[in-house]
Amino acid sequence: MSKGQAPVAGAKPVKSNLDRSVMNAFRGASPLTVAGRGPPRLRDATPSMEASPGLAAAYSPPRTRESQAAMTPEWALAELEAGNQRFISGKSLPRNYRAQIKATASGQYPFAIILSCIDSREPAELVFDQGIGDIFSARVAGNVLSDDILGSLEFACSASGAKLIAVVGHSNCGAIRGAIDGVNPGSLGGLIARIKPAVANVPDDGRPRDSTNKEFVQKVAEANVQLVMQQICERSPALTDMLDQRRIGLVGGMYDIGTGRVTFDLRCTGHRSHFASIEFRHRSRLMLVSPSGLALR
Repeated sequence: MSKGQAPVAGAKPVKSNLDRSVMNAFRGASPLTVAGRGPPRLRDATPSMEASPGLAAAYSPPRTRESQAAMTPEWALAELEAGNQRFISGKSLPRNYRAQIKATASGQYPFAIILSCIDSREPAELVFDQGIGDIFSARVAGNVLSDDILGSLEFACSASGAKLIAVVGHSNCGAIRGAIDGVNPGSLGGLIARIKPAVANVPDDGRPRDSTNKEFVQKVAEANVQLVMQQICERSPALTDMLDQRRIGLVGGMYDIGTGRVTFDLRCTGHRSHFASIEFRHRSRLMLVSPSGLALR
């Protein structure tokens, strides 16, 4: 419609590109039902727009101390699942990062901490479609556990209120391939040594146990996630206590660098039965597991 032209009676309003993006984002949102509690309060459920014309703000208000306290480990995992689904379907939420910076300047209340690899193809905030102040992100080659990383996990959960620890490995990981092939240059050797037990934990099936065997590389990457989960429970009494009390959850997953999808279906295993984690059984059901291995529900 040209300037000064009167609207035609009965004509439908023309939607802007911004209007279309908002509508498309909501069409892609599908609330999840978790443990029979009904749909969690996913971040894409409450849109808000800045007064500035044409500028999209985050679709929900910043996280607060109250909203973080109300979050459960199950809902935290559902948030990550929903965010990853938006990411892989091309429906990530537009965000006003300037507004988020201002909103979080006085405090942060993330709902989860992601321990993942430094691989440039696996940025946690993008993969899980989260904004500033939504999650903690701890990154190290091979997503291995060190004292510094363990301290960071304890800070996130004990001091800052995060409800979920997600250990996320990825396909075709260079650190995993290096551990398999015995790469040992300089300071990298110490990091590679942390992955070696995961290599040994994968049973020998008679096929090549080197990085040319892509299936073996994938199995070692998964075993490494499980190893780190086990180590967290063995080395941190503070986190184990929180897991036992069901105040936090622990999940293991794998990121596919070819599809962008994260699958949470790993649990910690090993010679000890001392673990506590959320086990992702099916796409819509979670089971809380106690250190004795008995299902709590």
